[in-house]
Amino acid sequence: MAHTPRWNATDIPDQTGRTAVVTGANSGLGLATVDALARAGAHVVLAVRDPRRGEAAADTVRGARGSVEVRRLDLADLASVRAFAAGWQGPLDLLINNAGVMNIPESRTKDGFERQFGTNHLGHFALTNLLLPHVTDRVVTVSSGAHRLPGNHIHFDNLNLTGSYRPITAYSQSKLANLLFTLELQRRLAAAGSPVRALAAHPGWAATNLQGADASALRRVVMRVGNRVVAQDNRAGALPTLYAATQDLPGTSYLGPDGLGEMRGAPTMVGRTAAASDAGTAGRLWQASEELTGVAFPSLDGQEVTAEAARP
Repeated sequence: MAHTPRWNATDIPDQTGRTAVVTGANSGLGLATVDALARAGAHVVLAVRDPRRGEAAADTVRGARGSVEVRRLDLADLASVRAFAAGWQGPLDLLINNAGVMNIPESRTKDGFERQFGTNHLGHFALTNLLLPHVTDRVVTVSSGAHRLPGNHIHFDNLNLTGSYRPITAYSQSKLANLLFTLELQRRLAAAGSPVRALAAHPGWAATNLQGADASALRRVVMRVGNRVVAQDNRAGALPTLYAATQDLPGTSYLGPDGLGEMRGAPTMVGRTAAASDAGTAGRLWQASEELTGVAFPSLDGQEVTAEAARP
């Protein structure tokens, strides 16, 4: 039987002439994503909270066939999100919502949201909708296998988990929100007659600096061991995102590693929980997110889609 080579970053189609934005791009999965897209010829914008660190990261990529630039974006500050979007001009082929925080101690964004939900979901929700009139091809949002945590759901009566905060509960809620956001975004794009697609991906277990911020000392130890024994490196962890970003896939596709437990391996289509597939919950989350951020789905080519439009 002939051996089928595993898909990797060298299989990315030529990206010359395409522009991408990658959030959280100064390290880890984000920087690996930037590097691969730039090597394939794209112009990639590193959207980062700390431009100085972003420039240092960009220096490791410069010299690739494509080009890179750094722009400031703090997803935990809606004013920063609005400023980034207001400064955008021209077409944007690809938006990759990669940035995130994981299992951190309880804290708030500048706008008062629980930081994991506010950064991982609400910041990207606002950014996507504000940039959407410029997007020509697709939006890829990075979720996590943590969305499968037993009993995980959107806490609509207490999205900030006030008085009942647990780091893992907050993180898994935010990752479930990423998938529900992708589901509802695709529904709205289709209803508006837009060719833009919304997709999601997860990296499996990738050794990144996210684990070092875990609120639990015990989990930090477990993560350090797992990073050495189980985890993929950043380049392998970025492959599902890159596959979602560059292959001809339908909207709402969810990509992850093909290995045992989706921990590592080559990118492939993967499943999601029933909670992550619930269109009613996705619509409710979208409405709540609009109310919290003050950002709504934009008019595309003069056709605006409301929360009720085109709903079965």
